[in-house]
Amino acid sequence: MAGLLGLLLAWLGGWGCAGRLASPWGGERPLPRARRSWVWNQFFVIEEYAGPEPVLIGRLHTDADRGENRIKYVLSGEGAGTVFVIDEHTGNIHVTKTLDREEKAQYTLLAQALDRASGRPLEPPSEFIIKVQDINDNPPVFPQGPYHATVPEMSNVGTSVIQVTAHDADDPTYGNSAKLVYTVVEGLPFFSVDPQTGVVRTAVPNMDREVQPELRVVIQAKDMGGHAGGLSGSVTVTVTLSDVNDNPPRFPQSSYEFSVPETTVPGAAVGRVRALDPDEGPNAQLSYRLLDGGAAGPFTIRTDARGQDGVLTLTQPLDFETRRSYSFRVEASNTQLDPQHLRHGPFKDVATVRVAVEDADEPPAFARPAYRLALPEDSPPGALVGQVSAADPDVPGSPIRYSIAPHSDPDGFFHIGPQDGAIRIARGLDREARAWHNLTVLAAQLDSPSQASPVPVAIEALDVNDNAPQLAPDYEPFVCASTAPGQLIQTIRALDPDEDGATRVSIRAVPGPGPTDITVRDNKDGTAALVLGARGLRRTGSGPLLVRLELADGGHPRHTSSATLTLRVCRCQGPPRACAPAAPAAPGLSTAALLAILAATTALLGLVGLFGALRRRKPGARAVPEDEDVRENIISYDDEGGGEEDTEAFDMAALQHPPGGRCDMRPRTPGPAPAPRPGPAPRHVAGALAARLGVVDADPWAPPYDSIQVYGYEGAGSPCGSLSPLGSACGDSPGDDPARDPGDDPDDDWGPLFRTLAELYGSHEGGTRP
Repeated sequence: MAGLLGLLLAWLGGWGCAGRLASPWGGERPLPRARRSWVWNQFFVIEEYAGPEPVLIGRLHTDADRGENRIKYVLSGEGAGTVFVIDEHTGNIHVTKTLDREEKAQYTLLAQALDRASGRPLEPPSEFIIKVQDINDNPPVFPQGPYHATVPEMSNVGTSVIQVTAHDADDPTYGNSAKLVYTVVEGLPFFSVDPQTGVVRTAVPNMDREVQPELRVVIQAKDMGGHAGGLSGSVTVTVTLSDVNDNPPRFPQSSYEFSVPETTVPGAAVGRVRALDPDEGPNAQLSYRLLDGGAAGPFTIRTDARGQDGVLTLTQPLDFETRRSYSFRVEASNTQLDPQHLRHGPFKDVATVRVAVEDADEPPAFARPAYRLALPEDSPPGALVGQVSAADPDVPGSPIRYSIAPHSDPDGFFHIGPQDGAIRIARGLDREARAWHNLTVLAAQLDSPSQASPVPVAIEALDVNDNAPQLAPDYEPFVCASTAPGQLIQTIRALDPDEDGATRVSIRAVPGPGPTDITVRDNKDGTAALVLGARGLRRTGSGPLLVRLELADGGHPRHTSSATLTLRVCRCQGPPRACAPAAPAAPGLSTAALLAILAATTALLGLVGLFGALRRRKPGARAVPEDEDVRENIISYDDEGGGEEDTEAFDMAALQHPPGGRCDMRPRTPGPAPAPRPGPAPRHVAGALAARLGVVDADPWAPPYDSIQVYGYEGAGSPCGSLSPLGSACGDSPGDDPARDPGDDPDDDWGPLFRTLAELYGSHEGGTRP
């Protein structure tokens, strides 16, 4: 038995596989005896093997099996019963289906030997592994393909383009099934590939994008180290050549010819030239310039917004009769240069441009671009102002018709000779009203009226001395009663609408009847000073002073005018000095004052007569209309009614004034407001109002518009008392103030607002009240 066990162990070791004993209770344990009774003769399964029947891959055997059919072999684990089956009598293990190593590389199984009758384990369970042996059954694949790459054109040989990577699903640790080698199948001779790394590189130095912008490369990966019998896979790499500035611009033709009418306005495009550059993007941007600036004359060239075309533009008007053609050179050049490709230059080209000027039917041209004429303002109608001249540039000597644009002379001051262009006055001019006349004269071909051209004509009306000087308006001169003799009163100024007329006006006083109190001193500059005479004011009580003046200009012919200046005599206040009427020195009234008094007396008599007539015609009580504001009516009467008995003449609602009515008179001299007198607090509303009214009436600065109306009628028997101001709160009667001393001066009873009334009616026993 020991010899058989050694032989089995040696046989198993030669196959490179050993079993592991497992305890029924889990875990590994040392063998209880120094012999091995489990035997199988194969542990590798070749993948993709397909036979006509299940393939025997190994056998289990124990030395307890003596051929008596008492042993039952059992197999469990991965694939047991499906992929792997065991003959329970002999222990032979078969595989029932084709295996794929790339799907599962190995299987772990557990073998047992049981007593068929009792089911008792005869040997400990043993775990072993069945490996699937790899064969070259998977070709290389490129999971990231197809590829796209970009490389600059004209790149040097060996410039890296891209790296491609292939994968082989076979076992890289077993044989050469997964050993790959890369080769270029398509794309030679432009590209090469590193056999081991798959890096694609350029193989030629002059790949030109303008010839072929895109190249196709096919890379193949082959396993088995590239040897015969290996599997292969391929991928496509699309290589785009990016542009570099390696091509200079070229004009497709050496010369260009354009034609332009002579009536073309400056700024208009004459033509376009384009140089061709096979590059693209910024490498194809061009700029254009004129090489012969003087020969180009009225032309310039600019590059359009796309940077491709050169636009030839007119800068000055053309004249066919002066010059009929222009010839110059144009240069086109790249705006961006690549230093690595300057050897392909120069990056510019030159072409010749010829521009022919075409004759056109032009309107007449004036001899001058503008005219400026002048004549005196007093020129008679028909007087010649000046002459304009125009000619037909196409046919010299052809007849021209002249006219004045109506909008430039709406008042018709001028007319023009239609054949000779002579401008004459049609009506009189006035420089002071309008000094300049701006005309637009039109010249048109007689046989083609639509061909007309305008010219501005400015006509100035020259000044003549035709206006008399006048005294400046808005003077309100006055002389203070306290002015000292020889003192300046005021400076007056003369106006003359003629040119420089005011500075040449002289002003002098004209002697008149009566004494002269004012002296006029001419300042020789159009102004004069009024000075009080040496004797002063001698007639201050006889009204304003009259100063007669004569104004004369210094022109030809000389014009004069006269003026009278009225000076008021004032009682001046200041500074600044303000004029107030001076107090009369002697009794007497002026004529204007007497007329005013007479008119006022007449109006008063008429009003009294009307009032009497209304009283006589009174049929009964008249109600006040609701929409009439009776507070604006003033009714004057000199008797006091008797209360309720006197209510027929007018509506008592018009006399709504409180018993302590306000006195709407402001004191002549302002003073501080009197302090309120302390007193006992009133016990009812009427007392509070009366106390408040007394405080306000004593304040000379309080506004007189906050009166309180609390009664409907007045008179004898009325609880509100009389409307007489003697009994109002403004009167401050002795009975109203218990603290007042009855022996005080009775003048104080009138109050501050009735001081004037007290002065008029009150008197002391020894003389007049102060």
